[in-house]
Amino acid sequence: MSDSLSLLVKLVESLSGGSALVASVLAGAFVAATTALGSLSALAVRSGNPRWLTVSMSFAAGVMLVASFTSLILPALDLSGSFPVVALGIIAGVVAIRLMDRFVPHEHLVRGYEGPEAGRRLLRKAWLVALAVIIHNFPEGLAVGTTCAYSIPLGVATALAIGIQDIPEGVAVALPIASTRGRVAGFLLGLLSGLSELMMAVAGAALFTVFSTLLPLGMGFAGGAMIYVVLKEVVPELYASGEQELRITGGLLAGFLVMLFLDSSL
Repeated sequence: MSDSLSLLVKLVESLSGGSALVASVLAGAFVAATTALGSLSALAVRSGNPRWLTVSMSFAAGVMLVASFTSLILPALDLSGSFPVVALGIIAGVVAIRLMDRFVPHEHLVRGYEGPEAGRRLLRKAWLVALAVIIHNFPEGLAVGTTCAYSIPLGVATALAIGIQDIPEGVAVALPIASTRGRVAGFLLGLLSGLSELMMAVAGAALFTVFSTLLPLGMGFAGGAMIYVVLKEVVPELYASGEQELRITGGLLAGFLVMLFLDSSL
């Protein structure tokens, strides 16, 4: 398995010519494609198994939790040698997503609407769900871009793990919309979700390649943003779903171990 991962890294390094920016395009395109692949389910089936969707999202939460530390925060500490710099990035990431969560109108599938009350009246529910997805995917795309700027092998590992969990995430995003707004709308929302990750991956790599001295701050920012999304948004949503806790915990553990394996292998 580790040999296959090494070959994948060499392929990305060869195709990118060692450029972090080009590598971020490739890695971002991969995670966008896996999300779109999952969202294709909206065109094929009318509804998903809620238990399967819950386990899938808990798997995604486990991946994001490990990636925030092993792919972002710990490498940032090694790179900068300064805890205050990385801590500042983490705090900034938490604050940024908190502000988006507070002021951008969006709707969760279980907990319902969040954001300014005017947004509920002005936007259709499909767009509110789409905005929630973009808020969640913002740190995932940024994580791919910043890790590529730090190290292409680490960027490949991060993109691979996020891409794996993006397949069921694409399903979880697309099917609820497909059941209420139509199959095409469900697929397009999943596609939008993936494209948002691609854009953030390229933007993150571009920014921190040019301003390389700020890379530890940016990696801390992405890590803090992902931690906030997992602990404030995804996990509460999962445990409020009414599913058995054993399924949720098992999914979290599986995602945790997969990301830890990929990161340690590369």
